[in-house]
Amino acid sequence: MNWTQIPLGPLQTNAYVLMNEKKEAVIFDPGGNGPEFINWLKDQSINPLAILLTHAHFDHIGAVDEVRDAFNCPVYIHQEEEHWLTDPNKNGSSRFLGDAAISAQPADHLLTSEDLLHIGEFTFEVFHTPGHSPGSVSYYLASEGIVFSGDALFKQSIGRTDLPGGNHEQLLKSIHSKLLELPEDTTVASGHGPTTTIGEEMDGNPFLSGF
Repeated sequence: MNWTQIPLGPLQTNAYVLMNEKKEAVIFDPGGNGPEFINWLKDQSINPLAILLTHAHFDHIGAVDEVRDAFNCPVYIHQEEEHWLTDPNKNGSSRFLGDAAISAQPADHLLTSEDLLHIGEFTFEVFHTPGHSPGSVSYYLASEGIVFSGDALFKQSIGRTDLPGGNHEQLLKSIHSKLLELPEDTTVASGHGPTTTIGEEMDGNPFLSGF
C-alpha cells in the first residue's frame, strides 16, 4: 500500500489518500478544494471505498459531500460528533468563516467503539482520542506502521483545546494512553504540517515532557 498527503481547504488541512495495488483507496479528512481533489483522484484512476473523518471541525469536512457524491462512498465519524457535520455552529465554520459557513449531510456510519474497522482490504484499529474535540479518533494501520491522528498529535506540538468541547488534560491522556503506546517507528500522519513518528514525539515534543 501507499499513501499521499494532500493539503486542502482554507487551513491547508492534510487529507490523506491510502491506496492499495488495485487503486482502491480510503480518504481521510477531505477538507476542501472538492473539484480539484476529485479531478486528481479520477486522473489517478483511484477508487475511493470510504471517507474516514478524524473529527468534524470545518477544515476537515469541506469536501466531504462532493467526494461522497462523486464516488458513492460512505462517510464514517465518531458518534460523539454525529450532529457536527450538519451544524455550522458545532463544526466551527460559523465562527471562523462567517457567511461562508459550511455543513455536510449526516455520516453514513457512526463509530461507537474501539473495534477493528474493515473496509475492503483495509483493516484499521480505531482509537477514540478526545481532547481536541469530543469525537476525535485516530486510525491505526498496523500492517503499514502508520496512524492517522487528525489534530490530536503533531510534529513537536499537540492539538488546540480552546475550542468548544476541547479539554487539555483529556487530550494529554488520549495521547499518552493510546498513541504513545504504539511502536516508536510508527508514522504519525497529522491533520496539519509534516508527518512525524511516535518515537520522535516521545523524545522531543515539548508538550509531552515527562511522558
